[in-house]
Amino acid sequence: MKEEKMSEICKALSDSNRLKIIKLLTSEELCACKLLEEIQITQPTLSHHMKILSESGLVSVRKEGKWSYYSIRCSMFKKFKSYFESITCGKEEVKETSGRCCGGQK
Repeated sequence: MKEEKMSEICKALSDSNRLKIIKLLTSEELCACKLLEEIQITQPTLSHHMKILSESGLVSVRKEGKWSYYSIRCSMFKKFKSYFESITCGKEEVKETSGRCCGGQK
């Protein structure tokens, strides 16, 4: 996954209401009305959050009549998780370079 996409996903997850929405969707697909009941925000605010989550690829939307049903896109979360798992630390603590860089002196 490219860094630009990772940045977009991180921005989408940077809001506490969106994190609550994601948490609620981990167990099942939910309609907008159920999400509104659970997180107690206005419908326009929910629409704004869902647009961001959908555009980032984290959430899928299914329309049924006038209702919108939301679910997590597991494939995107797996890619997101894999990206962070690929970041490793070589050592427990980073060795201090004492201000030297590229072989130069202080």
